[in-house]
Formats: sequence, C-alpha cells, structure tokens
Amino acid sequence: MNIPGELRYSSDHEWIRVEGGRVVIGITDYAQDALGDVVFVQIPDVGTKVSAGATFSEVESTKSVSDVYAPVSGTVVEVNSALAANPELLNSDPYGDGWVCIIEMSNPAEVDALLDAAGYQALISG
Repeated sequence: MNIPGELRYSSDHEWIRVEGGRVVIGITDYAQDALGDVVFVQIPDVGTKVSAGATFSEVESTKSVSDVYAPVSGTVVEVNSALAANPELLNSDPYGDGWVCIIEMSNPAEVDALLDAAGYQALISG
C-alpha cells in the first residue's frame, strides 16, 4: 500500500498536500483499492464552501458508492475536471492525476489534526 510521507491523511481515507494556504485533496491508495474500479466521480463546484468532516464529493465504483469528506474547512478553488471523462484516474494514480480538488483553507490549524503517514499506516493496519 502506497502512503507518501509528505502528505497528511484523514481517518476517512482522504489525503491532502499542503501548498501554502491551499490543500490538494484526493482519496488514498487504500480507499481506491477498497472501492474497486471507479466508474464515476461527483466533483464539487468551484466556490463551494466545505467544513472539515462534511461530505463534499461522491465516488461510485463497481462495488459501491462512497462519500468523500473534507479533511479541512475552506472554499473549493479548483477541481480536477479530468475525472469526469476519466474517473479511473482515482485507481491508477490516486496521489497524482487522480486528485479531486483544491481548497483554500479557512482554518490552516485543522491540518494539525490530520494523521501523518505513520499514523495513517497504523490506522489501516488495524
């Protein structure tokens, strides 16, 4: 299971990469593996305000439909429109081309509540 050390993780299996006051968000390798083949990603609209822990997206796979939760609060400033035509990017490149959106954080301190790679490894190892 791939768990990049430079990212932070939520207990709901989202990852973030901090870029100044913004974060890039996606789902983890563990999450995409559990979902199976992704067939649709409902991406949020630019301008959507999100709260940490609240649902802001949905991923549909051949196995199930799963909510995606915001790891931090803020405003969606960019979305990965490539996922509309190629939802399988979540499976093939979850930490690269499979990112979901970028959020301008309203409370950067929320990053501190997220797991580091070791903490996330411990979470998924049970």
